[in-house]
Amino acid sequence: MKSIRVMMVEDHPEYREGIALALELEEDIELTSKFGTAERALRHLQDRSQNQKPEVILLDLNLPGITGLEAIPYFHTCLPSAQIIVLTQSDSEPDVLAAISAGAVGYLLKSAPLEQITESIRNVMSGGAALDAKMAQYIMKKLKKTPLKRDAEIQLSQREIEVLSLLGQGLLKKEISDRLCISIPTVATHVRHIYEKLNVKNAAAAVTKAYRAGILNPEQHDG
Repeated sequence: MKSIRVMMVEDHPEYREGIALALELEEDIELTSKFGTAERALRHLQDRSQNQKPEVILLDLNLPGITGLEAIPYFHTCLPSAQIIVLTQSDSEPDVLAAISAGAVGYLLKSAPLEQITESIRNVMSGGAALDAKMAQYIMKKLKKTPLKRDAEIQLSQREIEVLSLLGQGLLKKEISDRLCISIPTVATHVRHIYEKLNVKNAAAAVTKAYRAGILNPEQHDG
């Protein structure tokens, strides 16, 4: 079985080691490197002698020196194929929205269960994304302040709208599969079509664009 290579950038040693120990128990996930600063992680990626490049980067936003938020574009430049999952303690709405805009594909709070973190790693590698429910609430709150105008050029099927709405609530593909009584591969296909139609690369961007286009209604996700 091919393992998913993961890099972790986290400045709190105890949390970093806790996640490292948890990932060691996963047969299909391998933590290949871990760093306390973005600078050290970036230097590692720039080292041409390093053959095992990470496929997923677990990135804290609040790092000493270059913050995780500031580092996202640099990581994309060094390793365009890497999928970045933000792991944050911050409840700052601007930070979350900025991370979305910068291109992170996963948004999880550090309080997320380990199972959600590992499932998120698998999700982003299969073309999906992970959107923490609290992060989704931040996005909805922001969007309520934005005038909606229906974009007639974007045509999603009713099932795609259902899947997108559940993504906006922070559900994982397996949870969407259970809720809609369809298979996980079918959910993955719907997600891929949604991304193609909306011309986005991750769930947060898809949800944001759908609300701004008037396809989804932020009021549906209150409470």
